[in-house]
Amino acid sequence: MSGKRVLLLLLAATIAAACTKTPEAEFDSATAIGLKVSTLPAEGGSTFVSVTAKYEWTLSVEFEGGASAWASVEPSSGTGSKGDVRLRFESNEGEESRSLTLVLVPKNGVTVRKTVQQAGEGGSVNPGGGQYGFDVAPMDWLELPATVAGDGLEVLVHAMDGGKYVSKAQSGVRNWSCYWDYSEHLSLWVAYPLNNSLKGSGSRSNAWGYDPLLPTSIQPNISNGSYGGGWTRGHQLPSADRLATYAANASTFVPTNMTPQDYDFNGEIWGNLEGRVRSYAALSDTLYVVTGCLYKNSTRTSGTSSGFAVKIPTHYFKALLFRGTSTYATRGFMAAAYLLPHDKSIHDGDFLDYIMSVDELEQTTGIDFFPHLADYVGKESADAIEAAAPSKWWK
Repeated sequence: MSGKRVLLLLLAATIAAACTKTPEAEFDSATAIGLKVSTLPAEGGSTFVSVTAKYEWTLSVEFEGGASAWASVEPSSGTGSKGDVRLRFESNEGEESRSLTLVLVPKNGVTVRKTVQQAGEGGSVNPGGGQYGFDVAPMDWLELPATVAGDGLEVLVHAMDGGKYVSKAQSGVRNWSCYWDYSEHLSLWVAYPLNNSLKGSGSRSNAWGYDPLLPTSIQPNISNGSYGGGWTRGHQLPSADRLATYAANASTFVPTNMTPQDYDFNGEIWGNLEGRVRSYAALSDTLYVVTGCLYKNSTRTSGTSSGFAVKIPTHYFKALLFRGTSTYATRGFMAAAYLLPHDKSIHDGDFLDYIMSVDELEQTTGIDFFPHLADYVGKESADAIEAAAPSKWWK
């Protein structure tokens, strides 16, 4: 056999090997950490952790801020899936909550990380704010942005029946969550999953009222009108995204889901973007949506007919995470974001002029979107998904 023929055969073998789906790629998509609880109690004890894997793995514990070890896992290594790994933890004698991160390293594949909080001595993971929600969200749902302890904002989680979401067993499918600002009387963001089933096909309820998760005295009264000053009631979670049941739709007509918004902006460019988001969701297994507003530097406030002078947001944003099948997706995910100035002069403009990567939105807002994506695809892939410029699929 000639040297040239040998070289060609070696080249062909190399190309075939490169094109073959490796066990590592299969392993990545099947690696996960599961916890039996969403938060750890302040008292010391133990709970079970499940490891989903195909091959050999090691499991370790990292502690927030480099703190001394106060928890351990046993066993810390194994092969294949295992549902009875025990996480042991010491009592938290401090007043504030603390967190640990479980780090699963497979022999072949991407490292998976999962963070869990332990309550403070008072038995709560939300020492700040009004104590009606979570200071730091204990859930690891894909749509939830990262939250900050002690910032005066709290996560309120709504169920599809219009009440408080407790657990899947007690409350069924989650509806939407918000990051409520007690001092400004509006939510920094509202986060929710969206697909055709969750959207439904009912009708708008116009059931304006108060959020049952908070005392009425600390909410703007927008039941019979808007905020005053000529501003309309602008949904963050659109009514049209929750039409499956009356209760689910009615839950969108509460102050925690509203901001004072310009009428033309709300009814045109922003409304058009909301429609596009529903079209994205129709092509997804699930679209994870974060809608929010920026108001920290606002110098304008609404009228006081609602009982409060509420800041007028300077910008509105959407962070979107697609999960499904697409040639543009990385391991089943892709992302895009929008940031629009709250300016009625752009009411008849094109929202695509304001599309950007999730990374760009994070840099502007200071919010960490989709922090739990790494639990599904690994940190490297999650970083790449958030950094990628929106593909033409979004346009």
